[in-house]
Amino acid sequence: MRAVPLTVAALAAALLLTACGGGDDSGSGSDESKSAETAGAAKSAGPNGTTCAAGDLGQEVGPVNAAPAAGDSGNVTVTLTNKGEECILEGFPKIELQAGDSSATVANDAAAEAQALTLPAQGTATFTITYVRGEDGGDQSLAVKTVQYGVPNAAATQSFAWSYGDVALKSTDVADATVSAFQQAGD
Repeated sequence: MRAVPLTVAALAAALLLTACGGGDDSGSGSDESKSAETAGAAKSAGPNGTTCAAGDLGQEVGPVNAAPAAGDSGNVTVTLTNKGEECILEGFPKIELQAGDSSATVANDAAAEAQALTLPAQGTATFTITYVRGEDGGDQSLAVKTVQYGVPNAAATQSFAWSYGDVALKSTDVADATVSAFQQAGD
């Protein structure tokens, strides 16, 4: 009967020594110190962590509240899903509406407050483009075919097809549209 308590005590002592990293003179460090070094490297990637890369974000367009006629407003929501490791999305997406050789930028929504969002793996965030429908083929309209967007501090961009009518223009290269800041999905 005494053999069982001694075996348990010996096992506990062995586990305790292993947890302390005892006897590792190889210079490679314990798993705990490697984790701390890795965490330090991730923190050094930027003041708020690692910035999300556009290529690691899956997209889904919708819901859409398309503007029915010229002069009406519409909304197009884009949901981004993080397919990579945890990362940070901060600020506003950079949006360009494209129609063949012509394009127009979309301004940030002045009423929206940018915030830093931490996206875990498979986490989601959204942004919404609010636009004024233009007159089909009009001089103050852009017959948009594609929306190109990028995330802050990332070189790569993503795009999606636009099928929600012409967009009114404020000037030759500025759309009568705004984009919201990134928001946690469901907010």
